[in-house]
Amino acid sequence: MAIQVGWATADITPARNTFLQGQFHTRISTHVNDPLTATALALDGGSDDASDQAILISADVVGIRAEVQERVRALAAPRLSGFDARKLFMNATHTHTAPSFQEGNYLAPAGSDPLPPAEYAEFFARKAADAAVRAWEQRAPGALANAFSHAAVGRNRRAAYLDGSSRMYGKTSDPQFDSIEGYEDDGVDLLFFWNERRDLTGVLINLACPFQLDEHAEYLSASFWHETRVALRQRFGPDLFVLSQCSAAGDQSPHPILYKGLEAEMRKRRGLTERQELARRLVQAVADGFESAVPAIRTDAPFRHLVGTLELPARAVSETEFSQAEAEVSRCETEAPKDFRHASILHCMKQRALRVMKRFREQGPHPIWTMELHTLRLGDVAMVTNPFELFLDFGIRIKARSPAQQTFVVQLACDYAGYLPSAKAVRGRGYGAEVASTKVGPEGGQVLVERTLQATQSLWSNGDAQG
Repeated sequence: MAIQVGWATADITPARNTFLQGQFHTRISTHVNDPLTATALALDGGSDDASDQAILISADVVGIRAEVQERVRALAAPRLSGFDARKLFMNATHTHTAPSFQEGNYLAPAGSDPLPPAEYAEFFARKAADAAVRAWEQRAPGALANAFSHAAVGRNRRAAYLDGSSRMYGKTSDPQFDSIEGYEDDGVDLLFFWNERRDLTGVLINLACPFQLDEHAEYLSASFWHETRVALRQRFGPDLFVLSQCSAAGDQSPHPILYKGLEAEMRKRRGLTERQELARRLVQAVADGFESAVPAIRTDAPFRHLVGTLELPARAVSETEFSQAEAEVSRCETEAPKDFRHASILHCMKQRALRVMKRFREQGPHPIWTMELHTLRLGDVAMVTNPFELFLDFGIRIKARSPAQQTFVVQLACDYAGYLPSAKAVRGRGYGAEVASTKVGPEGGQVLVERTLQATQSLWSNGDAQG
C-alpha cells in the first residue's frame, strides 16, 4: 500500500509585541518583519500497526519545551482518529527572533505591556495542534524520494587559541588564534513528497545550521527560512510545503568567524543581503537535490517509527562551579545597573547562576537526564531526534555509523535541554561548553550516540543495512 502523506501549516505569529527569546538581555518585538510558521507533515503507512505513522511539526521558535509539546499532543489527540499521539513530535528552527515561552526569563521595562509568555505558549500550542490535525485529516496516497546536496550555510563558531582556550565567536585576528575548534558539515539532507498525480507537494530540509542570523534584532522573524521558503515556492510552485529541521549544530552558526569581510564584499557585488545569500545557496541545493530525487520516486518505502526514553548521565556541578555561581549571584545583586539593558542582563545572569546552584543541591551522586527519542525509518532514510543544541561531532558519529543510506539528525526536538558539547569544547571552555550552558556533557553525548544507533539498527535487518 502506498504511503499516505498530509501537509498543513499554521501562522504562529503573535498579534502583540512579545519578549524575544535567545539573548541575555530583554528584547521586546517592535513589529513583524516576516511571519513565523509551524509546518506539519503527517505520514501513515496505511496499516493497522501504529508504528507506521508519524506527525512531524517544525516551528519557527528557539526551542520547544517538553511541556509545550505535551500540550500540543493533548489538544490534538481527541481529534486525531486512529493516531497514537506519542508519534507526534516537534522541532525548533532556532530563530532568535521568536517569542519566549517561559515566564520570568526577562525583565519588562516600566510601562511596557508585552504578551505574557504563558499566553503565547497556549496560543502556539493551539495553532500547532490545529496544523497537526489538518495534516492528518488531509493525508492521501503519495510518493517520496530522498536526496543529498550541499550548501555552505553553517559555520563552526568557536575559535581556538594557542593557550588552549576557545571562545564562541572569538576573533580570528587575535595573535593567539590557533584554529577553528571543530568540523563543519555542508551536507543538505532532503526528502521530497509527491501526490498520486506526481505533483510535488512538499520538501523536508535538514542541515547543520540553526536559523539565528537575526539574533540581536527586535522584530519577529523566521530569519532566512523566510527568504528560502519564498524562493522555493517561486521555483516549485506557490503551494509547496517546506518543513525545516536543524541537524546537530550546537557549535555551528550562519555567522562566519572567518572570511567575514570577504563574504560581505561578495554579497555587495551580488546586491544581496546576508539572508538572501544564504537562501540562494539553500535553494540551489534543493534544486540540485530535486534533479537526483526524481528518478528515485517510490510509493512502497518501508516505514517504521519507534518512540523511546533514554536516561543519559547528566553533567554534574562541581563544588568549584557551585562557588563560582554563588559569587555570580552576589555580583548581580550588588552591581549597580547603568541602564535598563544592563539591569536586564544582571537579571538573566543571576537566574542562570541560580539554576546551577539548584542543580548542585539536587543532583545526588549519579545525576541523570531523561529524554524522549524518536527513531524513524522511511525507505533508505533514518531520522533520529534529540533535545539538545548538539555539537556537530556527535551528529557526525551517528551519521557515519548508521545502517541507513542517509540519516537525518534532528536536534532541538521534543524538549529544550541546552548545549551538549564535545570533549574538546569542554577542555576549551567558553559559552556553550561550561556547566551553566549544559545539562549533559561529552560522556552523556556518547551514550546518546550509542543508544541512538542501537535504536536505528533495530529498524534494519542485516541485509538492509546501507552503510
